[in-house]
Amino acid sequence: MASSSLPLLMQRLNYVFQQPEWLLQALTHRSFGVPNNERLEFIGDSILNYSIARMLFDRFPDQSEGSLSRLRANLVNQDTLAQVALDIGISGVLRLGEGEMKSGGAQRPSILADALEAIFAAVCLDADFAQAEHVVRHLFVEQVNALNPEGHVKDAKTRLQEWLQSRRLALPNYRIIEQSGEAHAQHFRVSCELPVLTVVAEGSGSSRRRAEQQAAEAVLAILAQPSPSKKRKVKS
Repeated sequence: MASSSLPLLMQRLNYVFQQPEWLLQALTHRSFGVPNNERLEFIGDSILNYSIARMLFDRFPDQSEGSLSRLRANLVNQDTLAQVALDIGISGVLRLGEGEMKSGGAQRPSILADALEAIFAAVCLDADFAQAEHVVRHLFVEQVNALNPEGHVKDAKTRLQEWLQSRRLALPNYRIIEQSGEAHAQHFRVSCELPVLTVVAEGSGSSRRRAEQQAAEAVLAILAQPSPSKKRKVKS
């Protein structure tokens, strides 16, 4: 792991560690040795759950406990956490044992999700709970603001995949059209294509994942229109 990568990660977290050893421990998988991030992950899980719950509580004052719980489950899950971890570059700074590294551990969702939760704990121990909550809010504000409790809880890519599978159609192709900006402030433009239906749409965002979600949402909007029989292209 290049030490020069840690300042960039801290920049993406919007937090600078006073004791960087906490961050190093959070990035250390048990296959690397001890101390590792297992105990930190235990604390970080609780920090994340509370922080997201509070964000949802403030964002949706009229929603019931059951609705808020469903919304939280849509955000606090392994796949979402792993994608956030990838977006901020955790995969490139993980400390893994040789065997785990060779087997692709740096891209394994469970390892990425655990490391992200461990980082929340590391921030709390380096500073305090309020600072850890601030980091969670910084990383998840876009996802929370994009939620529609009256609409679909599932994200656009999942809904599109299920729509296609229910009709025995091929899954969409996502392609990066443009990637620009510095490493800490990148911008992506992505296309989502359904060749069998001659449908294509574009999305953009500060990460590939967000751009793909926008593109999938745009495709779903096309499919909701009457008779999508000719190739159409929209930008989101």
